Amino acid sequence: MSVRVDTDKDTGVAVVTLDRPARLNAIDLAMADELRSRWRELRFDDSVRAVVLTGSGERAFSTGLDRDVVVPQPDSPYMQDDPLLYIGPKSNDLWKPVIAAVRGMACGGAFYLLGESDFLVADPTAVFFDPHTTYGMVSAYESVLMAQRMPHGEVARMMLMGTAERISAQRAHDIGLVSELTESGGALQAATACAAVIAGYPAEAVQGTVRALWAAKEAARAQGFAQAPHLISLGNLPAERQAELFAGRRGGKFRLR
Repeated sequence: MSVRVDTDKDTGVAVVTLDRPARLNAIDLAMADELRSRWRELRFDDSVRAVVLTGSGERAFSTGLDRDVVVPQPDSPYMQDDPLLYIGPKSNDLWKPVIAAVRGMACGGAFYLLGESDFLVADPTAVFFDPHTTYGMVSAYESVLMAQRMPHGEVARMMLMGTAERISAQRAHDIGLVSELTESGGALQAATACAAVIAGYPAEAVQGTVRALWAAKEAARAQGFAQAPHLISLGNLPAERQAELFAGRRGGKFRLR
């Protein structure tokens, strides 16, 4: 099991944990399937009224799609298969509030999950970046999701600078990506405390508010996602060249801002 769910029936809070710490909680196909199943299970569990999403270990919330995953693609610029498109709660029609507790790295495909969380709480060790352009890949879905959470200039800089820069937890808080910056080791506790407060309110009112907030973003998101498949097809380097760039830049220096 690569996704763990712990439910507190007294508070009505479930904690969903990405549990592949040896792989920096990178998402393989099994974890993607498990995330979809977990979100759908939570839809039908009326004892759960709020959810916290986090990653196990100290090094990473998630580093996105596992580099070892091979996803066969149709020979068309309009039909890209992306295994991460349906790993988030909103993509699975879960309209219970989801609060992300971030510790360590959150990058690349992690934004599919952060983009569908309602707000973020971060440990001081949290850092955010997107490596796509560095390795010859188009950041499409990730850019669309983060453009709805961050000022345009900030998300553009993060996506275009690739692995050369990482956004610190403090900077993420300053620009509004993170709603609360905790003491070291305190993100999960703070997120759970928020979830417990929200879970104590009438579920119908809470879920209706979550749905209304998401409705305000859906049109722009749908338009952006519609452009993504052919942009990826046209802009991505061949997989072999991507692998060469990845191997050449592994462990490279970066600026933290």
